[in-house]
Amino acid sequence: MDRAAGPEAATLVARGKGGGRRRAGRSNWSGSLVVASLTGAFGSSFLYGYNLSVVNAPATYIKKFYNETWERRYGFSVDEGTLTLLWSITVSIFAIGGFVGAIIVTPIVKFFGRKCTLLLNNVFAVTAALLMSLSLLAGSFEMLILGRVIMGVDAGISLSALPMYLSEISPKEIRGSLGQVTAIFICIGVFTGQVLGLPEIFGQESRWPYLFGAIIVPSLIQVMILPFLPESPRYLLLEKHNTSKAEKAFQTFLGKDDVSQEVEDVLAESRVQRNTKLVSILQLLRTRAARWQIITVVVTMGCYQLCGLNAIWYYTNSIFSEAGINHETIPYVTLSTGAVETVAAVLSGLVIERLGRRLLLIGGFGLMVVFFAVLTVSLTLQKTVHWLPYLSIFCILAIIASFCIGPGGIPFVLTGEFFQQSQRPAAFMIAGTVNWLSNFAVGLLFPFIQGGLQTYCFLVFAAICFAGATYLFFVLPETKNKTFHEISQAFAKRNKVTLEMQEMNHHAGERKSSAEQESNFTSAMDNGETKKAIV
Repeated sequence: MDRAAGPEAATLVARGKGGGRRRAGRSNWSGSLVVASLTGAFGSSFLYGYNLSVVNAPATYIKKFYNETWERRYGFSVDEGTLTLLWSITVSIFAIGGFVGAIIVTPIVKFFGRKCTLLLNNVFAVTAALLMSLSLLAGSFEMLILGRVIMGVDAGISLSALPMYLSEISPKEIRGSLGQVTAIFICIGVFTGQVLGLPEIFGQESRWPYLFGAIIVPSLIQVMILPFLPESPRYLLLEKHNTSKAEKAFQTFLGKDDVSQEVEDVLAESRVQRNTKLVSILQLLRTRAARWQIITVVVTMGCYQLCGLNAIWYYTNSIFSEAGINHETIPYVTLSTGAVETVAAVLSGLVIERLGRRLLLIGGFGLMVVFFAVLTVSLTLQKTVHWLPYLSIFCILAIIASFCIGPGGIPFVLTGEFFQQSQRPAAFMIAGTVNWLSNFAVGLLFPFIQGGLQTYCFLVFAAICFAGATYLFFVLPETKNKTFHEISQAFAKRNKVTLEMQEMNHHAGERKSSAEQESNFTSAMDNGETKKAIV
């Protein structure tokens, strides 16, 4: 213990040791922790997944709406090239909004906190839902396009703020499983978009605006429940220096009264970071001690988007058609892809703390390489062998499952685990930027890749998956059940710094004298925050 912590901190240690023995066998999952993760994900990553798939079913009706609006305004039908351009903009501009959201998330989470950022983000979701659902009634396709941009901003913010929140409220023993909630709800969102887009529900010409209006429901549920749950205890303690509220947050999320050990663990980090400001992106990029962590996040996030899953969605209908499936039946068969995606993501969440991040991530990319190669062969030869289209269907489902068991969610978990509190917002901004720029690049370049290479385009994605798996095999350490200190040690040799040098590099110029630190921390305790927390 640091002398600045005083006798009260010693009390924390004593209570933590005793409490730890009594509760060693107790489950780390509390009701509040489950509710916070489910509510946070339902109003955030669920909407991201939903908006990825929701535009597919009504595509024909939306294009017809564009044409009718154009003809009503200008007196002639829109030409095919312009219509294709408008539709491409409608789909891809979601990624531009996501890029904007990823850029602005750092100052927002710093000022408002993790939980409040998720709540305020619903303003974007509700605004987008109203614009898109009312576009047909208003006769304005611009409203639909603008709504997609705003919905992208919502997604860009939520895909950084939600993993940050989940990683900071979860015990390290279940940090991976809780982090996978982000990926699970993305998959559930995609599947929900497919279901609601069926002709019997909202997949009709007169009902497609309801598909976008439904976005309001998850947002309202989050706004009604999340305010009653605490802010991230790490944020409260390390950035707001409010020990009393941090202890109450720990008690709520862990479901026990004695959280002295948890508070002490964070205070250990607090004593190092107390006089350190949140670092900017430029400062983080210049931090030698975080160099390989940043590179690993960039590689995993880049491969997350560039691994070819979007290409799979593009080919699904044609492959099902080649297999002899009736055109009217294809939308129902396509539900199998969403179901496989969801089941694989849930399975990953259940086994991640047993198998670890490294095995699932490398294994997922490795399996994708194998199935992409088989799919390329089966698509090339499927007209010569009658049963090959069924092999293609199997490969599609296998690629989706391989993606979801590891690459589909673990990059978000790793970003939260690699970096300390002061670096985390900048790290998520970097990860989000790579994520959304890669997303946009795939949408922009894939039609040209597909047009030039035809079925051989999957070999490009196989090469990307192979490169990602190879890099991770040599660089990525296992992070399950490890603290930030232990993860930093795993990267220290590759970064060519000792752990002491890491701290000096990060805190140079920011530290006060030892006497000042003692005085400041003791004053905070005398003001009632720490004293109240440990009495």
